[in-house]
Amino acid sequence: MVTLSKPATQHFSKAINCPTLFPGVPLIDLSRPDPKTQLVRACEEFGFFKVINHGVPIEIIQELESIAIKFFSLPMSDKEKVGPPDPLGYGDKKIGPNGDVGWVEYLLLTTNNQTGYQKFAAIFGDAAETFRTGLRLRCVVHEYISAVKKMACDILEMLAEGLKIQPNNAFSRLLMDEQSDSVFRLNHYPPTCPDHLEVNDKNLIGFGEHTDPQIISVLRSNNTSGLQISLKDGNWISIPPDQYSFFVNVGDSLQVMTNGRFKSVRHRVVTNTSKSRLSMIYFGGPPLSEKIVPLPSLMEEEEDSLYKEFTWFEYKKSAYKSRLADNRLGLFEKIAAS
Repeated sequence: MVTLSKPATQHFSKAINCPTLFPGVPLIDLSRPDPKTQLVRACEEFGFFKVINHGVPIEIIQELESIAIKFFSLPMSDKEKVGPPDPLGYGDKKIGPNGDVGWVEYLLLTTNNQTGYQKFAAIFGDAAETFRTGLRLRCVVHEYISAVKKMACDILEMLAEGLKIQPNNAFSRLLMDEQSDSVFRLNHYPPTCPDHLEVNDKNLIGFGEHTDPQIISVLRSNNTSGLQISLKDGNWISIPPDQYSFFVNVGDSLQVMTNGRFKSVRHRVVTNTSKSRLSMIYFGGPPLSEKIVPLPSLMEEEEDSLYKEFTWFEYKKSAYKSRLADNRLGLFEKIAAS
């Protein structure tokens, strides 16, 4: 954990401009016969899109949200029993080890074992209730992640087909691998800053601007605004909330694997309403030992790679040491010859 050297209010970033509402988010209906062209275009132009008819049962979504709300409503002393984040566990305001702070509390879990779920469940009530909650929690989280992971893999395979990559599991196999380093995150953004903090501008940054380092991110939130993405021209736009759909981000690793054809989207969350915001994000990552390089089948004749070869472990380690707003891929870009 990082110790704050200033009062907490001096560490909260403020939104420096007033983004416009952007209703034109690429909308992909996964039930349509052939959405591949739409998916590729969305990844090239925005690195971000919204999906409907996604196949994730609404009952599982709602039950997991209910459990998460119950958790975040507990006293701080109880929530801290699941932390501190290193990086997995419960965290409050401090994001990473390098001084980034947001108006957020969160729970970060690995998708590959039950340890985090067990700690999460152990703070709920008496022994009998703990057993029931823990058992149901593991079932709900497993069902949710399985459904969202399937959706992510289906999308990645359609993207591969749209790019004419063979085999079409060139991306999705990394998420399906037993050693996949994927994580699941629950973010809770409390209502706008309490008056006693004496912050004049209530448009506080809940989670500072950044790109996701993994291959793909699948986000679902409750019906509360706050998510913003940055366009190619640097302008920020606010994304209208939709509790029944999912939003998908291109990650840094997918940008590298497509040699820059797909763009990892820069995004942030502001807390500018009187309602709390809850988001659930699946980050699809490759195995730690996986080499991240542009796919040869995407490289045109004599096309040079824009990036140095690196493993996911190397990139993850580098990203964890950086600040949120840093250009994390900058260290791995090849400098063009003058």
